[in-house]
Amino acid sequence: MKLTGRVLYLTDDASLLSSQLEGKDLAFGGQPLHYGVNTDLMISGAACTLGYTGGVLGPYFLENFKEVVQKDGVLNGGFQVVVGGDAYGSGSSREVAVVAHQGAGIELVVARSFQRIFQENMVYGGMPFTTDLGVVDRLRAGEDVDTRRFFEDLPSFFRSVAEGGGLLEFGKRLLAGGVVPTYDVNVPARPLNSVEKIIARRTWTGSGPDGIADVKPGDQVLCRTAFRGVHEYTAGMVVALYREAFGAAPMYAPELVAAFEDHFVLIDEATVPDNVKRARLAPAKQLTLEMVDACEEYGIRLHGPGRPFKPGVCHRLVVEDYASPGDIIVLTDSHTPTAGVLNAFAFGVGSTAMAFAFRTGLIPVTVPKVVRVLVEGEPRGVLSPKDLILHIIGDPYFREEHWRSAPTDTCVIQLGGPGLDHWNVDELSVLTNMTVEGGLMTGVVEPCKPIVDFLKARRGIDCTVDLVHPDEGAQYERVIRVHLDEVPLTVATPGDSRNRARLDSVEDVAIHNVVIASCTGGSLSDLRAAADVLRGHVMAPGVRMTVTPSSADVAEAAEAEGLLALFRSVGAVVSPPGCGSCIGNGPGIPYAGETTASTTNRNFDRRMGSAGPVYLVSPAVAAASAVTGKLTDPRRL
Repeated sequence: MKLTGRVLYLTDDASLLSSQLEGKDLAFGGQPLHYGVNTDLMISGAACTLGYTGGVLGPYFLENFKEVVQKDGVLNGGFQVVVGGDAYGSGSSREVAVVAHQGAGIELVVARSFQRIFQENMVYGGMPFTTDLGVVDRLRAGEDVDTRRFFEDLPSFFRSVAEGGGLLEFGKRLLAGGVVPTYDVNVPARPLNSVEKIIARRTWTGSGPDGIADVKPGDQVLCRTAFRGVHEYTAGMVVALYREAFGAAPMYAPELVAAFEDHFVLIDEATVPDNVKRARLAPAKQLTLEMVDACEEYGIRLHGPGRPFKPGVCHRLVVEDYASPGDIIVLTDSHTPTAGVLNAFAFGVGSTAMAFAFRTGLIPVTVPKVVRVLVEGEPRGVLSPKDLILHIIGDPYFREEHWRSAPTDTCVIQLGGPGLDHWNVDELSVLTNMTVEGGLMTGVVEPCKPIVDFLKARRGIDCTVDLVHPDEGAQYERVIRVHLDEVPLTVATPGDSRNRARLDSVEDVAIHNVVIASCTGGSLSDLRAAADVLRGHVMAPGVRMTVTPSSADVAEAAEAEGLLALFRSVGAVVSPPGCGSCIGNGPGIPYAGETTASTTNRNFDRRMGSAGPVYLVSPAVAAASAVTGKLTDPRRL
């Protein structure tokens, strides 16, 4: 590759970014690069409704980034290389973020570090990348840089895929018997933690039953999946890739595959702004139709309003009905770690990886480093798992990825300790759901009473024999003990879920829009916590509130308990179940000039569909803020 185009530095200084878009090349002198250039910034939720090809998405690459990039800004700027800071590719598993780079003319991505899903999507999509910022100087000096050499620095499996035409071509060779494991399957046993044990038990051996005795951090293996799923944003692309690679061939274990109509079902609700409906509704319907057609073609079960299977947010439904201890679970959504609450290994993947998993039943896994977090003490008062996880991922150890020693490293939190027994599975799922917001692959809850109680009450099964316990003497990257007495009520300030702040440091922030919703904030326990605070109070003048249950079962139970009636009585908008405002597709989208307090898991700029600061809070704090009109400790009411 020779530099025939321009280099775009994604600086923290909006004026420097603007000058580059106006045609001035930046003489980079170590200016701060934007931390956590996330996939919502790369390609917005609105643009994602339009399709999944480079020609469609390229014009929208980085639209509204720093509020200075316009549609076609990067495409028309003649940029060939993009340079970002740490945690490049945070957020969603949307593979279209890589496609948008390619559609905008980007041929090389350079960043200080990459997030796992985005990095995998670059490997599978053939996008060259490197963490060596010195490459830019070499290109500018006129050197012809062989970008294929970057693949040589990758672990063995990534390298074989990148050099062999991509993951789906690898899948074809595997199905034809032309592939053997790139890893040793005859390894001696050693003590394993829960994460390693699940991966090892599910590792493909090439012949004979799955399972090997040991895996270690950094190993790359193929693992047998259990449940696999897609939703409207991703199903069309997944099936298009599947059809191109495998034609009409049947999917592996189709009874363990489902599609979810959850991300678009609330766009047409009455309180959604008209401009959002105009921009998103028609293309969203087209993507939904592609998913429905694919379900009929390949015999995939379909969840959604009026569909054969019940509606709800995919992650909540997976916990309710599909996940089991010891499973490996993948969905084309970054919040798949929710299911880790059931002692499963659950993580998000891109569209190419899912097409591969649909056909082969296997998924590539880079064995992660494991940080064990032991929770001790009791959650006094209104302290919630939301406070705990914001406290954990905002710690410099995770925010700055101190666990990382190589570009392709991954990391998982294994959660244990007696403090977990004070919460139920609804509440604990907040911890696993938001591990991805800390730049982590997933979270796995160690065997505990809440898991056993949930599966017995929900499905009538005794899971005690299936629980995956860590071995005595297992190794960890680090063991962190967190005593709940030392965890304050915590919020995430606007821009990133890792922007940790004590609630008492921001209690002067005025709030106009309150959202109680999403896969991490709309469970029955979440609604109960908010209702307990609201009872006997009214909302402050000028504040509006939206409540969206996360599944049909949650909505039914909340209605039966009188919770939804309570929310309506104080003037809240109560919507049907769905993904909604978290991604700017439903009631609760901020209006101009509003500041939002939300129980969702992600507060990236414009993530919720419009400009305006978003604070991530617990359900109790959200409810208290609705009563006072500012961020408020519920204990003050």
